[in-house]
Amino acid sequence: MKITYILGAAATTLTLAATTAEAIDVGPGDYTILPGGTTLGMLYWQQLSSDKLKVNGQEVPGSEFNADIAILRSLNYFNLGDMPAAFHVVTPFASIDTANIGTVVQQTSDGIGDTTLGLTVWPVQPDNPETGTTLGVSLFATLPSGDYDPARLGIGEGTFTITPQVGLIQGLGGGFYFDGVLDVALQRDHDEGGVTYERDPAWQIQAMLRKQWGPATSLAIGYSGQRGGAQSIGGIETGLKAHRDQVRVYGTHFITPTTQIQAMYGKDFNVEGGFEYDSVLQLRLVKVF
Repeated sequence: MKITYILGAAATTLTLAATTAEAIDVGPGDYTILPGGTTLGMLYWQQLSSDKLKVNGQEVPGSEFNADIAILRSLNYFNLGDMPAAFHVVTPFASIDTANIGTVVQQTSDGIGDTTLGLTVWPVQPDNPETGTTLGVSLFATLPSGDYDPARLGIGEGTFTITPQVGLIQGLGGGFYFDGVLDVALQRDHDEGGVTYERDPAWQIQAMLRKQWGPATSLAIGYSGQRGGAQSIGGIETGLKAHRDQVRVYGTHFITPTTQIQAMYGKDFNVEGGFEYDSVLQLRLVKVF
C-alpha cells in the first residue's frame, strides 16, 4: 500500500466548547488504515460565525459570536498485535473576537484549549478498499489542561471527557465511498467555587458520501447531528445542550505526494441549545512523514 495520497484514523476537529459538549469531528476518509511507522503532522484553522443564539429552541435576540481556532495534531500508526492502530495527540488554540448574549458583551478566555489523547484500532480491514469494509474503534480522553474560567466563554472545559467512537468506511465502487461515525462524549461532573457543573452524555453521528478522483483528489458532502449534552449548574438546567444539525462540503487534494490540503464549509440548520453557526470554515494542512 502506498502511504502517499492516503490519510486516516479519525482526524479530530475539536469544535468550540463554549456552549456545547466537546465534539470529535471526522472528515471523509479519515478512518483509512495507514502502514505502521507512518506519522502525520496536521495543522487546522477554523473560523466560526454566528448571529443567532438559541436556548431551549428559543432565539435570544442581540446575540453574536465569532472566533478563530487553530489546532495542532499528530497521528502515529503502529501495529497492536495483529491489528493496525494509531495514537492521536490534539491541542486547540482559540481567539474569540465577538461574544454577545442578548446584546450583553461576554467575558472570554483566549489561548490554549484542552489536550485530547486518542487510540484507534481496526478490527475489520478490507481486502479490496474500493468495495470492502473498514471498521475502526477509537477511544479519546480530553484532559482539563487548557485555560478555563466558568465565568468566561472559552474552549477549556475544566474537567475530563471520555469519548468512545466507531468509524466505518464502505467502498461502493466506481470511486464512491460512504463514511459513517458514531460517538458519545461522557463528561465528568466538577465543582467550581462550591457549585456543581454537570453535562449529560452527548451523542454525535456523522455521515459522508465521498467521490474519489484517483488517489489525490476527492469531493464529499456530509451531515453531522448532535443530541444530548444538556448542561446544569448547581442543579439548574441552563438550556444549553448539544442539539445541532449541520451540513458540510469537503474538498481534498494532495499538492505533493506527501502534502495534503483540505477545505470544509459547514452550516447549521437546526440548533436548540447554543449558537447557530451560519458559517463554519475550515482549512487543514497535512504532512506525511
